Amino acid sequence: MSDLLLLGLIGALALLLLLTLLAFIGYSGLLAEVAVNAGSPPIRNVTVAYKFHKGSYSKTGHLFTESCSLSPKLRSIAVYYDNPRMVSPEKCRCAVGSILSEGEESPSPELIQLYQKFGFKVFSFPAPSHVVTATFPYTTPLSIWLATRRVHPALDTYIKERKLCAHPWLEIYQQDQIHFMCPLARQGDFYVPEVKETERKSRGSLEADDTMVDDTGADTSDKSSVSLDVGPGSREPSAATLSPGASSRAWDDGDTRSEHSYSESGASGSSFEELDLEGEGPLGEPRLGPDAESLGPDKWHREPSTPEKGEE
Repeated sequence: MSDLLLLGLIGALALLLLLTLLAFIGYSGLLAEVAVNAGSPPIRNVTVAYKFHKGSYSKTGHLFTESCSLSPKLRSIAVYYDNPRMVSPEKCRCAVGSILSEGEESPSPELIQLYQKFGFKVFSFPAPSHVVTATFPYTTPLSIWLATRRVHPALDTYIKERKLCAHPWLEIYQQDQIHFMCPLARQGDFYVPEVKETERKSRGSLEADDTMVDDTGADTSDKSSVSLDVGPGSREPSAATLSPGASSRAWDDGDTRSEHSYSESGASGSSFEELDLEGEGPLGEPRLGPDAESLGPDKWHREPSTPEKGEE
């Protein structure tokens, strides 16, 4: 009799543990609805402190931890420039850090100096007129893992179906929500100087290779078709680096989207101008215009690498 009672208790505890685990996963966002829209951005123009990372996105966790430890109350932000499905992990580029200020507010010189002391750089992102955006609950650390496997495919499908040019991919960790944002305009203003420099070097290497082949007299007709996919770039040169006591400096803001950027995982180059936004809210559901179908014609999967909930 005692053995049956013991087995019953073990079974009850196992069932309770399973129910607790299922409840935890559900609370983390497993059953949360993922709604993708095109409309106004979830944030205004922001000034961020960031560190540039080149390598696997799964190895950026320490950057989130470092930026959060300097000022836990600030929102974290990450900007991903390459599609891990098309670019090898060691060549993927991103910028990770904290949002120092938003809108008309300027970050304090003390805050800028604090981040610069630990090797962070300061940069400004504009507020694009239209973005592809989605949100996901940020209730537990597991929410990050779930978001990468639920929101990213939904964003990719939305962009591919509408043949949009949306890049780079941004994640903003704000209170109990993760905001995902892909600009449809002024994309070049979201490329930090390190990314623009690698794009210049890449272009230079391609041009040098073409020149060397031309000098040999070989046929370069096939080679000439290999070029960086430079789309409609940013329309206003507003992105600028900031430093205490120094004026902003505008950067060359041409579209630095690489040939492996996210927009090529299904987008051929349409922009928000082809969207007919409807609805009264700021994020109206888009409807394609009659010309959109004539446009010619993948996302990704990365390991969670963002800060623990308690560290934010």
